[in-house]
Amino acid sequence: MKLELRGITKRFGSLVANDHIDLVVQPGEIHALLGENGAGKSTLMNVLYGLYQADEGEILLDDVVQHFRGPGDAMNSGIGMVHQHFMLIPVFTVAENVMLGHENTKALGALDLAKARQHVRAVADRFGFEVDPDAIVGDLPVGVQQRVEIIKALSRDAKVLVFDEPTAVLTPQETDELMTIMKQLRDEGTSIVFITHKLREVRAVADRITVIRLGKVVGEASPTASNAELASLMVGRAVELTVHKGPPQPGEGGLEVRDLRVVTANGTVVVDDVSFDVRPGEILAVAGVQGNGQTELIEAMVGLGERVSGSIELSGVELVGKSVRGILDEGVGFVPEDRTEDGLVGTFTVAENLILDRSGDKAFVSGGTIRRGVLDDFAKARITEYDIRTQGPYVPAGTLSGGNQQKVVIAREMSRELKLLVAAQPTRGVDVGSIEFIHKRIVETRDAGIPVVVVSTELDEVAALADRIAVMYRGAIVGIVPGDTPRDVLGLMMAGEKPEEAVA
Repeated sequence: MKLELRGITKRFGSLVANDHIDLVVQPGEIHALLGENGAGKSTLMNVLYGLYQADEGEILLDDVVQHFRGPGDAMNSGIGMVHQHFMLIPVFTVAENVMLGHENTKALGALDLAKARQHVRAVADRFGFEVDPDAIVGDLPVGVQQRVEIIKALSRDAKVLVFDEPTAVLTPQETDELMTIMKQLRDEGTSIVFITHKLREVRAVADRITVIRLGKVVGEASPTASNAELASLMVGRAVELTVHKGPPQPGEGGLEVRDLRVVTANGTVVVDDVSFDVRPGEILAVAGVQGNGQTELIEAMVGLGERVSGSIELSGVELVGKSVRGILDEGVGFVPEDRTEDGLVGTFTVAENLILDRSGDKAFVSGGTIRRGVLDDFAKARITEYDIRTQGPYVPAGTLSGGNQQKVVIAREMSRELKLLVAAQPTRGVDVGSIEFIHKRIVETRDAGIPVVVVSTELDEVAALADRIAVMYRGAIVGIVPGDTPRDVLGLMMAGEKPEEAVA
């Protein structure tokens, strides 16, 4: 099915999110829509999917103008969408989620779950998915949940499939599997719109690329274009894709982790006798496939873990046993891996989020009341310094694009006097311009003589930032290796091989 968008314009008050955008997607084509966070990519797709109504312009399918009053109309016309934040009911089974909204019924109105299960198996077998129709969605890994979203769309006979930032929460292995699925769908004639800001993925899978910036189409490119050319189109300036940092100058003291052990409520050991040091002035990157204990390690370091034993000592102060508040007061900055769940309060303003962990600071609070003038000046300064794209300090943080939400978290944590920075997935779901900025800030923190721990599933990020790399597998550290260790060696270590075995 051929998809054409003509002159699509969408305004939110004075903000023009989409400005007369034209886009043509041919049948059996993967068309990448590339742009920074906040460029208007998701807004455009929400117009296509009927979630928003365009103020101007029209949507055509096979040269016929469409009038979508909601997602139901879009789905009935053959458009499916795999959202960045999955539209699934966690307590429902896979089959129940897939049939939701177009339920098959038997006599007396009973749901025909057997038919739903059969349909899930048929689609799963067609694409080689391993998905149990009776599995509870909330119990499934993120990569499998995404496959459920794809099955949902295909079960409604989608001829145009929109993937909105589909790899933002996937491991490298799951990303590779998704690329294979997308190519298979394309080869079967499905038209695919692939929304992303990841240059490597665009070049790997796209047939054509359209770049939008600040709500406008600024150019088209071929997948053969270089990363530098694509990044320049996205951002509107030359982007430094290489992290420049000198050799580390480690000092004395810093962070010492000894025999750290974390056990879940059901007795599962998720962090298994982990020990490492991070000196002032160096970056230790923790690498590994998601789910190998990295999250629990970080939570233990900032006081969020339960059933933690061992020692975490920062500048001679023991952190195990302290509250989160106590650990933050010791000078620990924390960038969580999920900004929407743990990093921000979406209904609070940008300004309020910038002082979330300083609500007791006398600089901002007097007599139990926030000093609005001081907060206003502080917020405006951080917005400028960290290039946070917002209409003002008192806009709800939840209305910002993902990359700008991440900048709010980074600005808050790096604006305090730190003795340690812990950054988990610091650039997850962030565009190339923001990645450049965040990486520079992390290196500046290291160069200021502060120990830095970065946890990332992105090997490119690990290689760019790390002075040393600790690889985790099944809750334990397989080995700690130099920052310039080859990717293939790291990959083998992530599968459980010791460093000496991986090099052999």
